Amino acid sequence: MLWFSEEVRPGLWVGFTAAAAGNLAFHVGADPLRVAGSRAALDARLTELTGSRSALHLQYMNQVHGREVAVVAEPAAAAGAGCPPRGPTADAMVSRSASLAVMVADCVPVVFAGTGVDGRPVLGVAHAGRPGIEKGVIAATVAELRSAGASALQAWLGPSVCGRCYEVPEGMRAAVSAVEPAAHSTTSWGTPALDLPAAAAAQLAALGVPARQVGACTLEVGALFSHRRAVRDGGAEGRLIGFAAVRP
Repeated sequence: MLWFSEEVRPGLWVGFTAAAAGNLAFHVGADPLRVAGSRAALDARLTELTGSRSALHLQYMNQVHGREVAVVAEPAAAAGAGCPPRGPTADAMVSRSASLAVMVADCVPVVFAGTGVDGRPVLGVAHAGRPGIEKGVIAATVAELRSAGASALQAWLGPSVCGRCYEVPEGMRAAVSAVEPAAHSTTSWGTPALDLPAAAAAQLAALGVPARQVGACTLEVGALFSHRRAVRDGGAEGRLIGFAAVRP
């Protein structure tokens, strides 16, 4: 079910799902009841991992490839059967109390954990696709985390399309590379490409946030969802998530 998971401290886990966890997005044409069931099964697994005595529910967001950061004040509630839970329209979230999720299928899922002035965790997630790298969603998320009092920040970069596979027009490569030079790449077959994981890592390094890359290429690895592979091969769409789950 999980591609990667790690206990950062007792009761606080970060990780990323594989396709075996099911499609976790309602917006890609999947059966809503099946998506809700996959989300409920993941919540149950995370409740077990964190050692919680009450049910844990991940907070999702309506992602639009921007740089808006939502501050989530309360833990998420259970959603109705087959109904998408309500969430903010944003491409990043920060919270001192909620467990957070970010959906991807080639973009870079970035998960953050830090410690607040009261010793409690401060969590964040960011959706760092090509537009997010250009618009500065990572910097906006780190600024909000620090505004919330987070110190000792660390980040994890999950599965995403790699720089050998993410082919783009030359003009797009030039535009993104002008913002973040580390994004400049070439495919394994010699055409212009973008390296989003390298770009995200470079932006985090410039902000003084240590990052661990724990992903693989979503296009190359069949155990992960990939939008580009689904378009190329005519397969079903799906979304995996990065998460920061804290004991309620």
